[in-house]
Amino acid sequence: MVNLLLLKAFLLLITGLNFHLPDEYAEKKKNFADHWQYIGIAVEEPGFTVWGTSPIVGDDGKIHLFAARWPAELKVDPGWRSHSEIAHYVGSSPEGPFHFSEIALKGSGKETWDKFGAHNPAIHKVGDRYVLLYIGNDNPESPPHPANQKIGMAISKSLFGPWEKVNKDGLVLSAPGDDKYWNYQASNGVNNPALLQHPAGGFFLYFKSEGGKMGLAIARQIEGPYVQLPFPVTSNNQAIEDGYAFLYREKVCLLTTDNHGLIEKGGGLLWKSDDGIRFDEVEQGFYPAVKYLGRDKLKKASKHYGGDIIKFERPQVLMINGEPAYLYAPSGYHFFGKESTASYVLKFK
Repeated sequence: MVNLLLLKAFLLLITGLNFHLPDEYAEKKKNFADHWQYIGIAVEEPGFTVWGTSPIVGDDGKIHLFAARWPAELKVDPGWRSHSEIAHYVGSSPEGPFHFSEIALKGSGKETWDKFGAHNPAIHKVGDRYVLLYIGNDNPESPPHPANQKIGMAISKSLFGPWEKVNKDGLVLSAPGDDKYWNYQASNGVNNPALLQHPAGGFFLYFKSEGGKMGLAIARQIEGPYVQLPFPVTSNNQAIEDGYAFLYREKVCLLTTDNHGLIEKGGGLLWKSDDGIRFDEVEQGFYPAVKYLGRDKLKKASKHYGGDIIKFERPQVLMINGEPAYLYAPSGYHFFGKESTASYVLKFK
């Protein structure tokens, strides 16, 4: 059988004409999800449920991960609401192994907005300081949880702390009290922060709120004040969450979960924007876990939280030299049958 690609090259050489080949012979265009390759477990701690896992390259050249954890004897939900704390892990390579260092933040235990459940960390470096975003609540019971979820920030000169909460109590964003806003008195508050230092200036703080849509608040200084836009930045009609914000190929991107199947249930979504305010383009950001591991490797998977699809949650990207390099994500399943959850790492190929 004639190799049509070679035939095309030959015809181009002798005629100067660029012949069009049938579509089935054209190389399939890769989407963002096709670039990930499963590497292994990033963080696993016997006796703890592990969630999140936000990465950063430290001044020491090592990779530092900030993850939520709480005692495994508690159910995932409501355990995260009441007992989650943010732990710091360190490794010499993006692929691990990673070792526990210390607790960075936990619920205040006092009558504050973040008395309980320091959760879903996002770590960044701004200037010569490290910025740790998190969520918390003042009552883990439902109701009022999840409507009382809010976003806080702590800053340190070192990844090892101490972490000082901004604005005295750490609070940087709560649901608006103005009924002209899309998430006025939101039933799930504001949660799951994603920070972007915008190339045009200022700081963009993305978050999930009412209806599982993504919103945006903007500040001139890292500590705030953050002013929320009155409209959502995504137009999804099914809930998404766990956005991670980064710049990629001259676009502002949000990598979110796709738990309900806007493209594929149990996968992820890559939202793209020219200005970081309207996200009008979307493609598949990652696949369900079986796509990367295969069914045989997941035969012993043990379920601790979630539905019937073994999927990645809370995706966080490690950027190296301005490019996505690794993806860190937990799962409600332990892929290999252990008694609590773990966080996994994938490499961008």
